[in-house]
Amino acid sequence: MDNLPAELLLEILGRIKRTTDRNSVSLTCKRFHKLDNGLRISMRVGCGLHPVCDALTALCNRFHNLEKVEIIYSGWMSKLGKQLDDNGLLILSRCCPLLKDLTLSYCTFITDAGLSYLASCSKLTSLKLNFAPRITGCGIWSLVVGCKALSVLHLIRCLSVSSMEWLEYLGKHEMLEDLCIKNCRVIGEGDLIKLGPTWRKLKRLQFEVDANYRYMKLYDRLAVDRWQKQSIPCENMLELCLVNCVISPGRGLACVIGKCKNLEKIHLDMCVGVRDCDIVCLAQKSSNLRSISLRVPSDFSLPLLQNNPLRLTDESLKAVAQNCSLLDTVRLSFSDGEFPSFSSFTLNGILMLIQMCPIRELALDHVYSFDDIGMQALRSAQYLQILELVRCQEITDDGMQLASQIPQLCTLRLRKCLGVTDDGLKPLVGSYKLDLLVVEDCPQISERGVQGAAKLVTFKQDLSWMY
Repeated sequence: MDNLPAELLLEILGRIKRTTDRNSVSLTCKRFHKLDNGLRISMRVGCGLHPVCDALTALCNRFHNLEKVEIIYSGWMSKLGKQLDDNGLLILSRCCPLLKDLTLSYCTFITDAGLSYLASCSKLTSLKLNFAPRITGCGIWSLVVGCKALSVLHLIRCLSVSSMEWLEYLGKHEMLEDLCIKNCRVIGEGDLIKLGPTWRKLKRLQFEVDANYRYMKLYDRLAVDRWQKQSIPCENMLELCLVNCVISPGRGLACVIGKCKNLEKIHLDMCVGVRDCDIVCLAQKSSNLRSISLRVPSDFSLPLLQNNPLRLTDESLKAVAQNCSLLDTVRLSFSDGEFPSFSSFTLNGILMLIQMCPIRELALDHVYSFDDIGMQALRSAQYLQILELVRCQEITDDGMQLASQIPQLCTLRLRKCLGVTDDGLKPLVGSYKLDLLVVEDCPQISERGVQGAAKLVTFKQDLSWMY
């Protein structure tokens, strides 16, 4: 090995993917240790950094080609030592000149001053902040001004971010491709208009509002009207995820949904105001759609709201089935509620998707309209590989026994299904048709009843949800 050229050794070491194996090889000799140091381009650390500044300096000096750094303090307690602070970010900015991707999770001691140090990282393209309560809009603004190449920005539970100058700056420079804002309290749907021309560049948008904490300004009529005055050029959007958002008819996020002609994946979770016409418009524009996930309030299905125009119906599913020929993943669910969801999406609408689209993965949660007849129809679903049924209480053993006849089915997940017993899984036992069977919290299914029903079986029983 001593006679091998460095280029060949680098090629060999580069093929070792497991970190533990790389660590072992690097301890073999000084030459391997030095070569491995240069090959490491990513690092993931957290509570083990102690003392934090000395340890971080040593790591950065050793791995001088670091491009991706994750610092995660999940589960941190004061007895574990001092947490990363602004001085740690200063070390990163000075010792990692190639830094492109930085993730900071539960780093509660960093402030705007620390982000200002990162502004000197000219190669930084991705920043993800998860629970950074001391960071404000001023800190984010100083960073985005300095990091001209920033294309990915994730802000999750950054509770003190209020000023939106940074959002306007990103909107003007048209570099952002991936934006994620989750539970940042003060940032609301109306603020997204500040993205301006950047909508044209954006490929992924995840926006989640904290349903338990909303400032009244989110409902300000002026903020809603401002959307109406601006065209939203979001033709390049590939993924759209909206959670707990207010969708105003004919404006705002409703316009975004209807203009994403290249959209491949959409997830709408508890978004109030979504109408059939929004989904129909989406389906007609987005022929490339491959995945759709809809979670709607169960209350929409109450008899008193049968004529409510905000209630999604089979018209939405029909439009998707007729226009989205590439659709392979469907997830439909209703939130927990006192009343089951017998209407809204009916069995006919769901079957229309299955019959007209190459559905590979189907997940239904609290969809009471799906029953044994639906299971019978799945026997003709020639592409279906993954089936997940959660709280689908109309499915009985008769319907579950048909699962063994679904041609390509290899993964079955059952959660909180009351009508299925051990008898429903008997046709699967010993057949090894399934690669994976997951059974969780189904009171009439026993651990003995699932043995041999798949190559890999996972069983869990916790019935506290029933009481």
